[in-house]
Amino acid sequence: MSNTVVEALLSQARTLHPQEIDLSLDRLRQLLTKLGDPQDRLPPVFHVAGTNGKGSTVAFLRACLEAAGKRVHVFTSPHLVRYNERIRLAGKLIDDDTLVSTLRDVLQINNGAPITVFEILTAAAFLAFSRTPADACVLEVGMGGRLDATNVVRQPAACGIAQLGLDHTGFLGSTILDIAAEKAGIAKPGVPLVLSRYPRTVTARIGEVAGPVGALLVLRGQDWDATLYNETFHYRDNHGKLDLTPPRLVGAHQIDNAGLAIAMLRHQNQVVVPEAAFRAGIGWADWPARLQRIATGPLFDLLPKGSELWLDGGHNPLAGRMLADRFRGHNLQERPFYLVAGMLTTKDAAGFLRPFGSRATALYAVPIEGHEHFTPTDLAAMAEAIGLPGRPADSVAAALKAIANGADRQRPPVVLICGSLYVAGRVLEESGLIPA
Repeated sequence: MSNTVVEALLSQARTLHPQEIDLSLDRLRQLLTKLGDPQDRLPPVFHVAGTNGKGSTVAFLRACLEAAGKRVHVFTSPHLVRYNERIRLAGKLIDDDTLVSTLRDVLQINNGAPITVFEILTAAAFLAFSRTPADACVLEVGMGGRLDATNVVRQPAACGIAQLGLDHTGFLGSTILDIAAEKAGIAKPGVPLVLSRYPRTVTARIGEVAGPVGALLVLRGQDWDATLYNETFHYRDNHGKLDLTPPRLVGAHQIDNAGLAIAMLRHQNQVVVPEAAFRAGIGWADWPARLQRIATGPLFDLLPKGSELWLDGGHNPLAGRMLADRFRGHNLQERPFYLVAGMLTTKDAAGFLRPFGSRATALYAVPIEGHEHFTPTDLAAMAEAIGLPGRPADSVAAALKAIANGADRQRPPVVLICGSLYVAGRVLEESGLIPA
């Protein structure tokens, strides 16, 4: 069955609420009650919030659990190419037929009541999960935490908060302390809440929210820690130490995300995960469009032989700093380093680009068709303002062709496509790398 049916059903759902985003739990709770409360019939749940890194943490959780022989449900957002990517049933992406029938069931039961598309998709995920046996369930928060649709699960096995930064400020608050408080809203009585490393004031703010709830705070640097030293991933907590191979996912920040996943699994008592599963899972984990190397396909073929093409969906200032740090040691004299970026008008484009100011050769700005985006001319001007040469382009392919036309064959370029998950999704689709 074609995904066009899914699109038609969700187009119908969009007419039910005037706003795409309206953070509340009331509408979804009413719908879930009508559906028989499927969120209360899930296997042990691992709930992950954060500004950056929560998707990668989910990937590490899933990989370690599956390495332990567990069947794992996963709910993530947004998707890159197909809505199916958001719902993984017992290890496999939900098929078109099941997704369509589940959406139809949810929409029929909802019976035209006001509700957002994300809430419909969340209800569909819970309903599908409740109908399919599994050993564990991993939920990624969509936005924030306190009022996110995934926060209807009453008693997860463990909760975790990945890295925090400024994003979605129009909904979550304008300061990092505001955002920390919203993320901490996933805390539950008696449930481990595993934290990454934050400034002391941020950790304190999380504690102010989670402590009175009765959550069991698990602090990095006190209760657990993770480092990369001599090409070995070292993890420690009160249960002991693990010496692991570095994560398959690229970037120093993945040590943080992998460590958070391990800490969540080792500080809960509902699912048994042996040490061998951590060793295997950290090396298995895969998360598309997170510093993903593109080495095949028509877009890659546009570049000169020996070029590198990287893809990342990061789109906020914290993501910009992490990506820039990944390429910090790159020598521009030996090989030029280009950015190809498209960004939504809701994002802090200048904040995202600023870390690249002296670390890239130039930026090619591209449009994001079908979404409110900075025009290539405006985005290129933002790059120029921070000292990064900016050039508009009509598409990713046009940008890569321009880079190739100006390339020195003795110094093949390194190219990073970034700034938007929508751009990333189209690159994956054009490259024949649709997530499965």
